[in-house]
Amino acid sequence: MSQNVLLAEDDRAIRHALERALTLEGYQVTAVADGVEALAQAHKTPPDVLVLDVMMPGIDGLQVCRVLRAEGDRTPILMLTALVETQDRIAGLDAGADDYVVKPFDVEEVFARLRALLRRTSPEGMAPADVAPRTAVPELPQGRIEAAGLRMDIQARRAWRGTRELELTRTEFELLELLVRNAGIVLDHSTIYDRIWGYDFGPGSKNLAVYVGYLRRKLDDPGAPQLIHTVRGVGYVLRED
Repeated sequence: MSQNVLLAEDDRAIRHALERALTLEGYQVTAVADGVEALAQAHKTPPDVLVLDVMMPGIDGLQVCRVLRAEGDRTPILMLTALVETQDRIAGLDAGADDYVVKPFDVEEVFARLRALLRRTSPEGMAPADVAPRTAVPELPQGRIEAAGLRMDIQARRAWRGTRELELTRTEFELLELLVRNAGIVLDHSTIYDRIWGYDFGPGSKNLAVYVGYLRRKLDDPGAPQLIHTVRGVGYVLRED
């Protein structure tokens, strides 16, 4: 079944080119030129996924994200941005975006990221068995897993460090679940990309590092041991030293 994409991009040339490419790829595309139109269209006909330019006149892509998330709308959002600084990407994640593509982009990368977002939000893609390559931590009653002082309720999509509940985005939750299920096992970059995004974006991508950094800031407590460790040149491991 064809999936619906709501595309918001104020640059006419980019909007038309991307609309055509997505249509040829088999998507049903609604293309608008600003954030006001994007919100109106999202409320009128909720899409399967949104593609939002960050810099738009009036209401920008970040504001569209914040409004939709505040309304409880969990539709996956892919941001298009010319901003390459880490803080800019973090701002997008903090606003509620699920992923981003930096301009100028290869349209095949946009397709890959959309497929990954839609796969993760489909009923099959949400199954815990599809997340981890193997289960190092046994499943506890009622769909809970624990490791290194972390507890996760997979069905309820909730997580705690000690008694403190963590406020996690969808991607952060899935990344933490992968690490908890494989506590003590070093997961290489390509494995994490494949399990979380469904695509390895190569050694030049900083996507994983951004999400790990953001997740660390939510996990770490003053005076408490760091839980996510970097294994230089390999990947990441969850353990409580």
